[in-house]
Amino acid sequence: MTSKHFDPPPPEGGLYCNRTLNMRSIRAIGYDMDYTLVHYRIDEWERAAYQHLKEKLLALGWPVETLEFDPALVIRGLIIDLEHGNIVKANRFGYVKRAYHGTERIPFEEQRRLYGRTLVDLAEDRWVFLNTLFSLSETCMYSQLVDLLDKGAIEGTIGYRDLYRIVRASIDEAHLEGDLKAKVIEDPERFVQLDAEGPRALLDQKAAGKKLLLITNSEWEYAEAMMTYAYDRFLPGGMTWRELFDLVIVAARKPDFFFQQGPVFRITDDAGLLRPAPTGILDDGIYLGGNARMVEERLGLSGDEILYVGDHMYTDVHVTKDVLRWRTALILFELEAELQHMRAFQTQQQQLGTLMQDKTALEFDSYQLRLTLQRTRAAGEKPRDVERRLADVRAQIAALDEQIAPLASESGRLSNDRWGLLMRAGNDKSYLARQVERWADIYTSRVSNFLNHTPFIYLRAPRGTLPHDMIPTLAPEEDGD
Repeated sequence: MTSKHFDPPPPEGGLYCNRTLNMRSIRAIGYDMDYTLVHYRIDEWERAAYQHLKEKLLALGWPVETLEFDPALVIRGLIIDLEHGNIVKANRFGYVKRAYHGTERIPFEEQRRLYGRTLVDLAEDRWVFLNTLFSLSETCMYSQLVDLLDKGAIEGTIGYRDLYRIVRASIDEAHLEGDLKAKVIEDPERFVQLDAEGPRALLDQKAAGKKLLLITNSEWEYAEAMMTYAYDRFLPGGMTWRELFDLVIVAARKPDFFFQQGPVFRITDDAGLLRPAPTGILDDGIYLGGNARMVEERLGLSGDEILYVGDHMYTDVHVTKDVLRWRTALILFELEAELQHMRAFQTQQQQLGTLMQDKTALEFDSYQLRLTLQRTRAAGEKPRDVERRLADVRAQIAALDEQIAPLASESGRLSNDRWGLLMRAGNDKSYLARQVERWADIYTSRVSNFLNHTPFIYLRAPRGTLPHDMIPTLAPEEDGD
């Protein structure tokens, strides 16, 4: 009797593995909240954040009255160059492949002049990496302010680095004052994108014996409101979100939470009343502050027995992996739409790949003909036949280029007209893709995708490709590189 195979989920529902991960060996799963357990409507949240930032800058007397949030202006994984006031997209090696000054694209020759000998290195304070979707509103504003600064519309002696410092301080101030989060609590339907399968995925994990943790930088009042709104309605039998989690830690101060000692307080009632916990986290429950070592001691677990899931490339994934060696999962919400765009473009991508293979073959012919031409001339012969053949090959290449150009251009604009795909930079992996590859054991578009794969899955990393593997070129490099 043949066993029935279950249909796999669509690509946008996949769990993508960089390092083999056996979920059966994971005994505890920690979750971030914002843009991880709770998904926001990106345009609504970031537009509201942008508006709060705009009000702060208006109070400084800056001429930003006519500026509006543009959700397509930047994407996660880009890098701000504070030295030149540019936003750049780099490949995995740090070479800049596309760049904008303010909101205007930098021509290729100027880009090569600026960055031909410069590699992006996040260890230098010149570069600011856009780690999370929360970066979009401030970076949109920064780009627009660069335009104003260049026009002389912003008074005072200020440079591109100072400009970013003021934007960053203003957005932090807006978050600290709590006005933005109060607006979200008042109208969660406007800001929160519900996902019924997220709570079900966590129920499966809990039933499979996993300890579940919520570790968030958000304050108790906000976390309680968001989780109640997004989770309680989908849980069975009057169960609440608090019953899902063995430990809840709010105001965690990540990334410091993962590598510094910090005081911890127990939250004793719904109003958030605090009681000091000088001996650390001794019981399950809801806490404020603390640190990762306390969590490990409470669970009796460490390292690769714990999986942490979050959306922030540095705070949730890089530091957790680097310091504690916890297993890590990155939530890339945008991946869902990107995979849909890639699937819709699949026929054209295959056509582009075929054309590029044809061009590669013709280019090889042209190299051989040029070499033959050189040798024939050196021998004092008249290579008319070779010249005719070379001219014919060059004409065929030119004809192919006319077919390739529009397809390559369209491929480079998939998902975002300015920046293209999140994980690609030309024909190479993007700088973000390299960060994901290095620090995230797995990545996926949303927590609910765990539901498609059960708590028992054995995730195997695919065989890594090398330049000498027999894989055809699928796309040309961008911008003449």
